[in-house]
Formats: sequence, structure tokens, C-alpha cells
Amino acid sequence: MKMRFFIVDAFTDKPFGGNPAGVVLLEDGVFPEEEQMRLIAAELRYSETAFIRRHSAEEFTVRFFTPKAEVELCGHATIASFSLLYREGLAASRCRCHTLAGDLDIEAGERVMMQMARPHIVATVAQTKDLYLALGVKDYTPHLPVQVVYSGLPDIMLPLPDVDTLQSLQPDMDAIREITRRLEVVSVHPFAFGDDGFTAHVRDFAPLYGIPEESATGTANAALTYYLQQCGHLASEAGCAFIQGEAMGRPSVIATRIQADGKIYIGGTAVVVADGWISASSIALSGSRE
Repeated sequence: MKMRFFIVDAFTDKPFGGNPAGVVLLEDGVFPEEEQMRLIAAELRYSETAFIRRHSAEEFTVRFFTPKAEVELCGHATIASFSLLYREGLAASRCRCHTLAGDLDIEAGERVMMQMARPHIVATVAQTKDLYLALGVKDYTPHLPVQVVYSGLPDIMLPLPDVDTLQSLQPDMDAIREITRRLEVVSVHPFAFGDDGFTAHVRDFAPLYGIPEESATGTANAALTYYLQQCGHLASEAGCAFIQGEAMGRPSVIATRIQADGKIYIGGTAVVVADGWISASSIALSGSRE
């Protein structure tokens, strides 16, 4: 088994910006055992690593692993993957991507746009005090509902009063981990409106999956796009630009597009910063561990 790996910064056009992802190309088209993929993701140490099986230039199967577990979908790792595949001459300009969240259409090129899973509101969070306290925010009554929204993964949309409050959050990771476990969600996605041309400024916390904070989150921003439309902040067809990662020193711009038929696309650019090979002996050793 041969596997070539890449480190790709997504949602940026500059190296060492945006959100880094691991991307692993399966040269023989066979997925390793799940525990081996998790160990590789843990070794690469990025929030998500994508493992890609190529069927043709128009069809791929991709699986996503955090250092702790497999997840159904990862937006920034998908953008990283298809930006890489297109530049390597392995992907056409329009592709179909098979994931655990469903089959998605991909528009590949210098900017990659990916269709997200069909969004929906999962639940409204009635008791929000503990959630705000977990982020260090006291005595705030939100002007919009706090809701769990799905667009590939379930995430909590959490409105904040302003950008200053967003950037000065003091998250309690243990408390957030327990809340996300109890509500069966992947992340808490706080956002605030500014007056600088961006649709919103956002942050994202997913400590339950080993990700204290993420600098760009495709699935959660797709969910936020749908949420804002449902709250009356967006037209039936709209394009958005969310800025994330400012507090981490890795600003990322995530483009989204919601269509009249309800389909949502997210996208951006990506930059390859490193590549190498995972040796067959390493895979064999990892597979022998109890």
C-alpha cells in the first residue's frame, strides 16, 4: 500500500494562512483500516485529514478523520483535497464526491466550490445560559435563536452582540466538550455581525473531537448560511463571505452560496505547503498495535 500525503492550507491564497488539512492520496485505491487512518490523522496532527480514493477524474470517495475519530464530512479538507487534485491534473472541473454525508457535487479549479449536505434545523436550544458561560459571556440574551443546524455535521449557531465580544471570548473547553456531548453536536459556532463587508465574523470550537478551535470551518459556515436565511437575514439566493481564524492569527475567508432550490455551496482557494510519503512499514506497524 502506497500513500502520498500533503499539507494544504484551505480558504487562503497564502501559505501558512487559512485552515491546514492533511490530504492522503491512496495510490492503489484501497482504504486502510479505520484505526490506521485515525493514527495517520493523529500523526499529522491537523484537525482533519482527508483520505481520497480516485475512481476517475470525475468521481472520488473521500473519508475524513480527526485525531480521535472519523467524521461524516469536513468542508475545509474537501476544499484542500479538490484544489490539490485539480492542480495535480487528477480531477476534472466538475466532480462527484462520495462521503458518509452523501454524494456531493464539486466545482474544481483555482477556487473550489463544494455542495454541502441538504441543510435543516435540528433543534432550538432553550436553555442557553450555560452555553454562553462556557464561552465567558455573562448576562446576554441573544436576539436570534440558538439552534443546532445540520449541513453535513450538526453544529450550534450561537449569536453574539458584536465582533469585540466574539474576539475576546474565553472558552472553557471542558464545559464546551460536555455541552456538545450532551446535545450530540460537533461544534459551537459563535458569530457576530460587523460593518466591514463580511457577512459575519465567526469562530468554531469542537473540543469533543480534539479540535479546541478551528480557523476555517466549511460545514458550520454552510449551516450558518442556512440559519441566517431562515432568520430572515438572507434572500432566497445569496452569496456570503465569512471571516474566521482572526483570533488564531490565521484569518480565513469562506465563501458560501445558497440557491433558490435550497442547495448550499461553500468554497475558497487553497495552497499546498508540504508533501511526502507514508511508508508501507509504518502502516504495517500501526496496524499491529493493540
